[in-house]
Amino acid sequence: MTLTSINGSGNGAGGDAGEVYETDVVIIGAGPCGLFAVFELGLLDLKCHVVDILDRPGGQCAELYPEKPIYDVPALPIVTGQELTDRLMEQIKPFGPVFHFSERIDGLTRLADGRFRLTSDQGTQFLAKIVVIAAGGGSFTPKRPPLDGIEAFEGTSVFYSVRKIESMRGRDIVVIGGGDSALDWTLNLQPVAKSLTLIHRRDEFRAAPHSVEKMRALVADGKVRLAIGQVTALQGEGARLQSATLKTAQGEEAIACDALLPFFGLTMKLGPIAGWGLNLHENLVPVDTERFETSEKGIFAIGDINWYPGKLKLILSGFHEAALMAQAANRIVNPDKKVLFQYTTSSSSLQKKLGVK
Repeated sequence: MTLTSINGSGNGAGGDAGEVYETDVVIIGAGPCGLFAVFELGLLDLKCHVVDILDRPGGQCAELYPEKPIYDVPALPIVTGQELTDRLMEQIKPFGPVFHFSERIDGLTRLADGRFRLTSDQGTQFLAKIVVIAAGGGSFTPKRPPLDGIEAFEGTSVFYSVRKIESMRGRDIVVIGGGDSALDWTLNLQPVAKSLTLIHRRDEFRAAPHSVEKMRALVADGKVRLAIGQVTALQGEGARLQSATLKTAQGEEAIACDALLPFFGLTMKLGPIAGWGLNLHENLVPVDTERFETSEKGIFAIGDINWYPGKLKLILSGFHEAALMAQAANRIVNPDKKVLFQYTTSSSSLQKKLGVK
């Protein structure tokens, strides 16, 4: 639905749609940036509802690599995607955000009083003064390898992400790909696998150089097999994979495996966001770097979904964007209220909000 003005005060839901929630802010996306936005907005007494198409918080961080280590979050030398999510959820608990999981915001309309009406695919409606788009790369789906019958093995023998490393213990694993995900999971799963084969179409990799070096060291020690070629077929019974056919320059061979992890990348789509009348730049949402506001007043975009010159797609960058966004959002919600900037280390009022004083 394109962003347009409609008549009326916007105080009612209209029709027989689902529940209607009134709030200061609706955050679209419950990834790390969306969760930290709750914290920054909460410090300013702005109440948030958070909507995510996934069935749990954490976004791509928790969905695609919950046990994969992250090394560039300040003050945390190493933290997994799930641990970071858990810590953020603990941090925002004092502000009581309301979560709506397994829902997608399909409609966005500006009301005559300046607020926004948002409608989910489940019929839930929200009336909010501020909208924060923190949807990562938008909706994402793994790219499926072009292998006949692969669908039958998905979820039992073919996996596009690993939620628990222990589920792979003692299995004959084949990893396909040459990027960071393929190399990272090769390194992380090797200690628990019965056997692990990494397959890539060429002996050059797009992953971080130190990951490639570690992988080659494991290959040299006989702990990982590296095969240059392509998987052309899968064999198994029912939903249980038994082997994969590998085609190389030397011919074909069958590799025994009961777990196949293809990492062919993700297909990212903006989804309904593309139809909201916002200016777009190569499927991203341009923002200014003072407020992180979009081309529509009151609609902000933070994290991987936004674009500006010099943009870095890092979690820490998204945290910075959330802090500045919150200050700008507060000036819209409370235009006549003078806000004194305070530090959590010294402000007794902020510490009271956080429950630490």
